[in-house]
Amino acid sequence: MDNGKIDLQYLELLSQQYPTISAASTEIINLSAIMQLPKGTEHFVSDIHGEYEAFIHVLRNGSGSIKRRIDEVFDSRLSEQEKRNLATTIYYPEQKIPLMMKEVDDRAEWCRQTLFQLIRLCRIYSSKYTRSRVRKTLPKDFNYIIEELLHEQEGIRNRQDYFNSIIRSIIETGRAEAFMTELARLIQRLTIARLHVIGDVYDRGPGAHIIMDKLMEHHAVDFQWGNHDIVWMGAAAGSEACMANVIRVSLRYSNMETLENGYAISMLPLVSLAVNVYGDDPCTQFRPKDAGDEFSENEKLLMARMHKAITIIQLKLEGQVIKRRSQFQMDDRLLLDKIDFEKGAVRIGEKEYALNDTHFPTIDPDDPYKLSDHEKSVMDKIGLSFANSERLQNHVRFLFSKGSMYLTYNNNLLYHGCIPMTPEGKLRHFKRDGKKHSPREFMDRLERLARQGYFANDDPEKKQYGQDSMWYLWSGSQSPLFGKEKMATFERYFIDDPETHTEEMNSYYDFRTKQNVAGEILREFGLDPEIGHIINGHVPVKVKKGESPVKAGGKLIVIDGGFAKAYQEKTGIAGYTLIFNSYGLLLAAHQPFESTREAIRSEEDIHSTTKILEQNTERIRVRDTDDGKEIQKRIDDLTKLLEAYRSGLIKEL
Repeated sequence: MDNGKIDLQYLELLSQQYPTISAASTEIINLSAIMQLPKGTEHFVSDIHGEYEAFIHVLRNGSGSIKRRIDEVFDSRLSEQEKRNLATTIYYPEQKIPLMMKEVDDRAEWCRQTLFQLIRLCRIYSSKYTRSRVRKTLPKDFNYIIEELLHEQEGIRNRQDYFNSIIRSIIETGRAEAFMTELARLIQRLTIARLHVIGDVYDRGPGAHIIMDKLMEHHAVDFQWGNHDIVWMGAAAGSEACMANVIRVSLRYSNMETLENGYAISMLPLVSLAVNVYGDDPCTQFRPKDAGDEFSENEKLLMARMHKAITIIQLKLEGQVIKRRSQFQMDDRLLLDKIDFEKGAVRIGEKEYALNDTHFPTIDPDDPYKLSDHEKSVMDKIGLSFANSERLQNHVRFLFSKGSMYLTYNNNLLYHGCIPMTPEGKLRHFKRDGKKHSPREFMDRLERLARQGYFANDDPEKKQYGQDSMWYLWSGSQSPLFGKEKMATFERYFIDDPETHTEEMNSYYDFRTKQNVAGEILREFGLDPEIGHIINGHVPVKVKKGESPVKAGGKLIVIDGGFAKAYQEKTGIAGYTLIFNSYGLLLAAHQPFESTREAIRSEEDIHSTTKILEQNTERIRVRDTDDGKEIQKRIDDLTKLLEAYRSGLIKEL
């Protein structure tokens, strides 16, 4: 079929949506106007690791954007205390407004003043969007009134009474509290046009499931998978190796909240195994980290025994994956068959190391990677729990729907871990299944395999390969999400010699500070190094040791600054976030967040230091963005439709 015929068919389909010259012309005018609006503000976060209270606060305050706007708009008109009060009202309206209503002497006057302040901020934020776009975000109960207030000019004499009467009626009818709450939510929503999550919602902290619930409610979000996300995704898909890792990490950090309470995954089968098989084992190397006083000694001992039980299962299951996937090139991780059970030692490479624990009641020296009957029963039951957890499955489907290995968006390249490199600093190319893959092609292939591991229910062989690939992404030596030569699980638990614990980082981390390397990566993914940036997470920036998050002459920005409390002692801060608005790039460094309760009660915001990384001489417009390119294609198509109408090629309906 020739292109002319295809174009005509497309235009005829388009004419169903725009059936007249007038309809097509009006849409061209609307789209052309949108192209002149300022680009929406993008918000980048990374490595949240279950710290849901800090994350939700940063989400609500737009990494300090709302407080900065309050300072600009109200400057000397409000005291610092009043500005903090207004900011907290916007962040937590459901909790803060009732508190204020109890504290103020004149409720009606406080409501009136706060309504005026919120409406003024709403007007400023809504000015970056079309009326149609704003209208779609308005709450159902108050959409007409809010729209009137957003576009009403109360400064004009003959409109003052109309404006004031609306405010007065809202207060007199007892709807001020609900109305202010909806205005605050609207400000939160309009502050950020799009949220980018650069991986690792899961593990370490207690609330990954709460974070995922919040992300699913967000109006515009994308997700670049992290290694801690992909292992949960693999577990939800049915990979037993991934399940074992998820459970082991949860026990290691004495954090069973997400597993048991968040996703209702029963650990009773594992408890039974731990008691029956390891009931006399002190499991010294498996004592949970950071358990504190929250658990009794008996509870800690039980967790240690569960921890050892699942670790042995994990090592067996991983050995099975490695044996059936020679293409993963991970034979160096096969260590159970290298154990000399009589000597209590293990051979790694050319050296032999003494084991600090020689109690392996479920390992058969003749077939060390085979699960015992009891272990197999445990994994069968746990597998059903993962498969039947509706909340987990909803979250993982969301991660597949909104997520990917990487994203190119508005001249920025977003990925969590690394682009694997050779020791010489060259981008690594791969050969898989007889075909050569460039770095981008390798990332694309791994993403397809991950999706296959979850969705290929009609082909067990493909599904198994996909699930094994998800495990590879978690811990494989050339995984772009993992970024290390090995995960030294066996060595860290069973060998005291620290030389075996080293997990050497991929060469990427040596070379990502060089501008030419960042440029080569950007070109590989189709971006212009002159204007593009790489936004990276995964490895915390050690600020207290003088490390900078801005690398490669400003071309690469690392925004893992330690959201997770486990990392904050090393980093010296509590996370980075990045803001990309119509004026340029801003990097926010955050201090630790005490609690939501304190944020509401004492109006304690996260203390954030903002640094301007790039400031544009001209404001970025929608026409300069990826959305603008799509809109321009739409305008071009509609222009062709107009020509077809006017030439008589297509008749108006």
